[in-house]
Amino acid sequence: MNDNASLALGGSPRSGLGGLPQRLVQDGLVDESAMLSAIADAKDRKTSVVTQLVNKGIANARDIAIAAANEFGVPLIDLDAMVIDLDTMKLVSDKLLAKHRVLPLFRRGKRLFLAVSDPTHLSAIDEIKFATGMGIEAIVVEDDKLQKTLDKAIEQADTSMPNLGDDEGVDLENLETSGGDPELEDDNSDVEDAPIVRFVNKVLLDAIRRGASDVHFEPYEKVYRVRYRIDGILKEVASPPVQLAQKISARVKVMSRLDIAERRVPQDGRIKMKLSKTRAIDFRVSSCPTLFGEKIVLRILDPSSAMLGIDALGYEGFQRDLYLKYLAKPQGMILVTGPTGSGKTVSLYTGLNILNREDTNISTAEDPAEINLPGVNQVNVNPKVGLTFAAALRAFLRQDPDVVMVGEIRDLETAEIAIKAAQTGHLVLSTLHTNDAPQTLTRLIDMGVKPYAIATSVSLIIAQRLARKLCNTCKTLIDIPAEALLKEGFSEEDVAAGIKAYGPKGCPSCSDGYKGRLGIYQVMPVTDSIGRIIMEGGNAIDIADEAKRLGVWDLRRAGLEKVKVGATSLEEVNSVTID
Repeated sequence: MNDNASLALGGSPRSGLGGLPQRLVQDGLVDESAMLSAIADAKDRKTSVVTQLVNKGIANARDIAIAAANEFGVPLIDLDAMVIDLDTMKLVSDKLLAKHRVLPLFRRGKRLFLAVSDPTHLSAIDEIKFATGMGIEAIVVEDDKLQKTLDKAIEQADTSMPNLGDDEGVDLENLETSGGDPELEDDNSDVEDAPIVRFVNKVLLDAIRRGASDVHFEPYEKVYRVRYRIDGILKEVASPPVQLAQKISARVKVMSRLDIAERRVPQDGRIKMKLSKTRAIDFRVSSCPTLFGEKIVLRILDPSSAMLGIDALGYEGFQRDLYLKYLAKPQGMILVTGPTGSGKTVSLYTGLNILNREDTNISTAEDPAEINLPGVNQVNVNPKVGLTFAAALRAFLRQDPDVVMVGEIRDLETAEIAIKAAQTGHLVLSTLHTNDAPQTLTRLIDMGVKPYAIATSVSLIIAQRLARKLCNTCKTLIDIPAEALLKEGFSEEDVAAGIKAYGPKGCPSCSDGYKGRLGIYQVMPVTDSIGRIIMEGGNAIDIADEAKRLGVWDLRRAGLEKVKVGATSLEEVNSVTID
């Protein structure tokens, strides 16, 4: 924890300011009121004032570093020019590094040179001095580069198997997880397996920290690799010895309450990892036998994603209003469509969270329930015992429901019961796997649902994709000829008005020029005119033409609008939308 009182060192009081804050205010880098607010926030968050100033965009990290170096006479270096010595890093535990956000650079005899963004962070220096028994020399670095370099260095030090036999990482061994069989846990936690325990825990923690959506453990004949899916792209992060493949898979299976003796058939399980008293992350686990062992994929289920609110999902204003309008209706069916990993679950859960009130009874049938929502009655379907989507729906209708959510409509029986529920005074939410909204209606007909039932029950269809967002720090303006823009689908009016298209560049704060993802949506209400087309036996093309006439944006149009406002690149939109 930063000792914020120490920030008053080195200068005369001015509205309670001293030292580095005063220097930043005097140099005109930070407004005095903004500085006082940052100091208060840093105290509340138990972090450094420098970190607060950088994270909030109040001041530039490099300007702060130069001011700090001048104020305290401390050397300033550029971390990009440094090669981090992992052996020197191991002199300080990961716990202390993460706690104080400092980075050991090198040692000279009994002196350890420590990279800091805030040289007045005296509590950190004293604690590391005590832990190492060495003299500490502070070196000022830029705060944003410090965090990125620290993350990378810890990852390099801790996700390579040869380094996992150290005495550091007690917290990794004792990380609290649930979902496993206690007896199996005991059998698998002997001393010689401690590195495996720590490795798996570290991989999962890093995945959460880096914002990954999935973790892949993949055995091959001569290599074993671990990959994260970040912003929709798979990236290799570790390659432990292939001889440890069986031990790693056994550890993950123990954590997720799977049968470690059964390696011939796929299995599904779940892990809950407790990060703090107030936050826990769930992992959905799937194992599948391959030629050279079991491949295990974990889907990270963060409950906070359902609490983002509808404004954070990327809907255009009129699309958001349409969604909220049909959510407020007492009956009807809202369908969300798109491929796997397109954000359908988050869209549905956001809607459920809006509807989750004291006066509303909500029941969901899922395979499995991905995000736990207090106040919502969630059921995991289990076909082995006869609890199918259809059986769960029948049970719901006897339990006085207001809102029913079906994880996926896969067959005619489920579709018919869901439609009957929508026709009898219930609001039904569900998903389908189709390319766009018009095709959803014809897909239901292909399943065997009567056209008149579709026309009278389905009220809104949302088709969606996820595209990577351009990094706001480094995105660059690119010149695209007018002819090319017209060919891509922009209107002549848009081209005449001038379109500023941006592309990825790449910088220390992003991955390949992209950071995060945003939704691209087609929100199509099933109007009377579309209902008539369905009952007259019209196809998806007829429905799409009518939707276009009604002003409904298709996925392509919605994607191009994101390009116009500089949110993503044309290349990324082309990769997720179909002409």
